[in-house]
Amino acid sequence: MVQETRSTCPYCGVGCGVIIESDGAQITGVRGDPDHPANFGRLCTKGSTLHLTATAPVTRQARLLQPLQRLVRGETPTAVSWDAALDNAAGKFAQVIQDHGPDAVGFYISGQLLTEDYYVFNKLAKGLVGTNNVDTNSRLCMSSAVAGYKQTLGADAPPACYDDLKHADCLFIVGSNTAWAHPILFRRIEDAKAANPALKIIVADPRRTDTVEIADLFLPIQPGTDVMLFHGMLHLMLWEGWTDAKYIAEHTNGFDALKATVRECTPDKVAQVCGIPKDDLLQAARLFATSPATLSLYCQGLNQSSSGTAKNAALINLHLATGQIGKPGAGPFSLTGQPNAMGGREVGGLANLLSAHRDLANPEHRAEVAALWGVPSVPEKPGKTAVEMFQAAADGEIRALWIACTNPAQSMPDQATVRRALERAEFVVVQEAFSTTATCAFADLLLPATTWGEKDGSVTNSERRISRVRPAIAAPGETRHDWSIATDFARRLEQRLGRAGTLFPYDTAESVWNEHRETTRGRDLDITGLSYAMLDDLGPQQWPLKEGESSGRVRLYEDGVFPTPDGRARFVDTPYKPVAEAREARYPFSLNTGRLRDQWHGMSRTGTVGRLFGHVAEPMVQMNPQDMARRQIGEGDLVHLTSKRGSILLPARASTEIGLSQAFVAMHWGEEYLSGCSSTGTRLAGINALTTPAYCPTSKQPELKHTAVKILKAELPWSLLTMAWLPTDEVLAVHRALQPLMAMFPFATCVPFSGSTKDAAGTERSGLLFRAAAHDAPADALLEQIEALLGLQSADTLRYADRRRGQRRSVRLVRRADQSAGLEAFLLAGDTSAEAWIATLLREELPAQSYGRLLLSPGARAPLAVQSRGKPVCTCFNVTDLAIQGELGRCSGTPDERLAALQGTLKCGTNCGSCIPELKRMVRSTPVESLATL
Repeated sequence: MVQETRSTCPYCGVGCGVIIESDGAQITGVRGDPDHPANFGRLCTKGSTLHLTATAPVTRQARLLQPLQRLVRGETPTAVSWDAALDNAAGKFAQVIQDHGPDAVGFYISGQLLTEDYYVFNKLAKGLVGTNNVDTNSRLCMSSAVAGYKQTLGADAPPACYDDLKHADCLFIVGSNTAWAHPILFRRIEDAKAANPALKIIVADPRRTDTVEIADLFLPIQPGTDVMLFHGMLHLMLWEGWTDAKYIAEHTNGFDALKATVRECTPDKVAQVCGIPKDDLLQAARLFATSPATLSLYCQGLNQSSSGTAKNAALINLHLATGQIGKPGAGPFSLTGQPNAMGGREVGGLANLLSAHRDLANPEHRAEVAALWGVPSVPEKPGKTAVEMFQAAADGEIRALWIACTNPAQSMPDQATVRRALERAEFVVVQEAFSTTATCAFADLLLPATTWGEKDGSVTNSERRISRVRPAIAAPGETRHDWSIATDFARRLEQRLGRAGTLFPYDTAESVWNEHRETTRGRDLDITGLSYAMLDDLGPQQWPLKEGESSGRVRLYEDGVFPTPDGRARFVDTPYKPVAEAREARYPFSLNTGRLRDQWHGMSRTGTVGRLFGHVAEPMVQMNPQDMARRQIGEGDLVHLTSKRGSILLPARASTEIGLSQAFVAMHWGEEYLSGCSSTGTRLAGINALTTPAYCPTSKQPELKHTAVKILKAELPWSLLTMAWLPTDEVLAVHRALQPLMAMFPFATCVPFSGSTKDAAGTERSGLLFRAAAHDAPADALLEQIEALLGLQSADTLRYADRRRGQRRSVRLVRRADQSAGLEAFLLAGDTSAEAWIATLLREELPAQSYGRLLLSPGARAPLAVQSRGKPVCTCFNVTDLAIQGELGRCSGTPDERLAALQGTLKCGTNCGSCIPELKRMVRSTPVESLATL
């Protein structure tokens, strides 16, 4: 019998409500919750495929379902009981603490944990162990926003809400590809624009992303120049008399010092530094300042910077200077990157924070938390933040690491240092739901945690809205909830350290949450009027919601009073500073990293769904076409991408989205999908082998949005491509078996893909693509290993080989139900020029019985009958660019009418809507007058 459970999506900070469909122990479906105020039933491509990440055979293989222990690093771990695992962990941590002090251990946790999980870890580190070495991957995404809000407004509290989009007259999107990173919020932006065509939208970003498609004004600023842009806008606002003198006088401090700084930021200087026209700067300043209500949306482009706090503060300065805050449709609104980065901030889950937005540096706050927890004191010494923590472990200062629900061996910058830290640490615990993450390979102890669809607790989204997370199925195997694992470990550690044993009395997630709620009493995020019962009865609620109140506050600071000692907001004088690694002759490119539309973080979840690789199938570096032409780099050519920390190989793709002397690589590509081996034998660990550990001095957030690199064409004449359909329950095992073989080549990538048809069980067909390049052909034994894993060593495999020329071909055809022969697997080695048509035969499952000899002939031209369906644009309905272009040839009318015709005929963009910006771009790029010629 199908049951339905209301819960929350585990991806971005929009915090969409979902309804999980389950049958017994299986999650069978998911849809958007029409009653949830964050999404009103909508889901993006990732959210709408959540059920496939929970129940597919490949996902079950990825799960960590029992505690595992390694007695020797590098060996296969063996199963142990929970008691043995946690006793071992408590003993190791206690020994390190006794021998080297509490600061010799560190806890690195995650914005994907629930608030209850976060709270227990924070109390474990700061209340029991006595160290502030507890930090989170939210340091990599939101810590600059935290610092910016606190510096200016007095507290880490986004003052606006999603509903403000309906009331805004000007929308300023800066450093955020909202269309891809927060797709459902972008749907609301589209709705707001449709309801109010007079709404003006400004987008500032070095890349022309899909978000730019909705903009009235695009500011393609140079990387890292945001502060100069904001100062230049304020300069013009002062010159033109567009500031709000009354608001400044009554509600702020510090404006005079800032005025002196921005006086030097003249339009000429700003235009030169930012690389934008003066007229566009003037238009942006006018729209921002003179619109009745201006709302700013911003994310990693501001945060992931060595000037991250300054960028946040400089943008908030604009709102304070123009009175664009504390009213409907106005305010500085930071978009949270992860599903519960906000909840982690609320419980003090960062090395410099304490519960309920208290500051670690404040003695009164430390005393308050110590009294609430019933401990003598909270340590005064600042804790190590993310980059500092792994540097300390690499230096031998931190000797034991506990990592929960995050994958630093993929996501942290400067992977050489991170991996040295994981190798040098005496004891590493990884608490995870998935056994496939790169970090798991470094663990001495692996602890199985529950995940989406199994967890119980709460999360807080970008608009301060707390939602319940509910389990639809029982915890599988021996998995436990994260808060429960931490609680059990803490109790055992209490005994080892000779403590009283009363700090962790929790037996349910709600009991943890109730204690957290009490710590907020009298604070800016007071939730003493909220309960699980209210959330269950009335749905998600915004904070603050004090005792006796029936609902939370929609927006903050409407009375002009701020949580500062004098009640006034503070202008922050933020001089402009360039990026940490300046481009120079040796490293002339600025490398930017960011999200793909259909993937999430290190892809431990989304990477199990082949369909989500349809939009962007393989790793690549995007470059401006002019830069490629100057360097004689062709489309798809391999290039060396090199920074001061390392070098990786990637195929180059021309993109007009990218500015001159800039490059972009998606953040998701770790060693599981992109690998290789350098000439010195060092294994290359994905894109973060290159990124810089330089960070903002205030927020300690690293500058993942800019790394100085050089890009040189690679000379690797021998290439390999192999693709195969596989039984769904074997895809992950084969992928994992191929990963060590990737390191045998200078360049290699291995990614899943899916088909448009389904197998006998009704599941989408799944396959793997393995691509590699080298200077010379490798030994036959290596190619035979690859063939064996992909089913190309069977008796029905057809072969061709020319060892002298390094040529090798293998193909396997199978008889289908309609008696046609289909291509099931192939390997092309040496000459891969026939890739396009042979891959099309396999991917689109076209009849292949007529092409036997051509399949084995190096350099064979594509048969006319083999025509690709094109590249997927709409993931939900598998609609390709060629199908869309063909339909456009039959459409006429306005752009909106042609888009509606596309949607009516092909259904593209009618489900999740994530492809709508791309559809609009395709419609606009096909002028009405050219339709007859298509």
